[in-house]
Amino acid sequence: MNSETHPLHNWIPYKLNISEGNADCYWIDTCNEPYIEPFFSETIGKLRGVPRRSVPRYSVSNLSMLLEWAEQIEHIDPTAFIFHISRCGSTLMSQLLGLDEQNISLSEVPIFDDILRLRYKIPQISEAHISKLLKAALKFYGQKRIGAEKHLFIKTDSWHIHFHQQLRDLYPQTPFVLLYRAPNEVFESQTKLRGIQAVPGLIEPEVFGFDSDEALDLDTHIANVLSGYLNSYLKVVVTDNLTLLLNYNEGIMPLMDKLEAFAQIKLSPVIKQKMKERANYHSKQPAELFSEKLGMIAPALLQEALDLYGEVEQKRLERKPAASL
Repeated sequence: MNSETHPLHNWIPYKLNISEGNADCYWIDTCNEPYIEPFFSETIGKLRGVPRRSVPRYSVSNLSMLLEWAEQIEHIDPTAFIFHISRCGSTLMSQLLGLDEQNISLSEVPIFDDILRLRYKIPQISEAHISKLLKAALKFYGQKRIGAEKHLFIKTDSWHIHFHQQLRDLYPQTPFVLLYRAPNEVFESQTKLRGIQAVPGLIEPEVFGFDSDEALDLDTHIANVLSGYLNSYLKVVVTDNLTLLLNYNEGIMPLMDKLEAFAQIKLSPVIKQKMKERANYHSKQPAELFSEKLGMIAPALLQEALDLYGEVEQKRLERKPAASL
């Protein structure tokens, strides 16, 4: 079925509501609004503020309908997944990719996280069923809404590296980018403004491999989270050849060049110039010039993460250029 003739053309599932072991799926009409906000939760907020037309813009269905409705929708398969350890340039990378109308660039889509973590809310659900739900949701987000789209980039939430194998099984030929940064720099940024992964209890501890009854102070918790991310990176690069390690400290435009070669896309000189100009501004406050002052001495509790960072760096330096993959 042609995408524009599908009854849910331009619609996306945007959140799950789980009650008594059942999940309802909430839908919204995107009205061809561009996905340009730093995070997709902000895009949803924008879409909810679009004036109501004469036809409904919202709907709710049983989660099972997601699979049925996705069957015939025309879509683009993922071009690359961008994993990250937070505060390491992934939001800016996603925004730079979104400057090209050929790219659908999605940044931390809430329903993708809802689906991946569904097993913690509905224990009886199988991993195979979760994978089918995620693939169905991705079809709606990969719709060609303006007609020029050729590529689909998905910036994950930082903890999704722990779902690597499930995503790899689902997309065996899709490039995976592993973006990271010195953990002391990430740690300092998180102590100034904490993401939900930096606060114990906001995400199921099992996602990180922690004991559910483990009580930690905030700093020890984020130090352990960072160690877990980097340890997962080390395991992934040993077993998965379709991965590209990128260090934030290489500079955003050199990283974009490596991503271009790795994902086998072509960025025009005009787009690259736009990227250079956009890179001067803050990823999360696009109207503000970017500046960052970091200088905290790494606390002792970061030593494990720092050691793992050194091992990841060694792996990056040993690997062949992305263009040869």
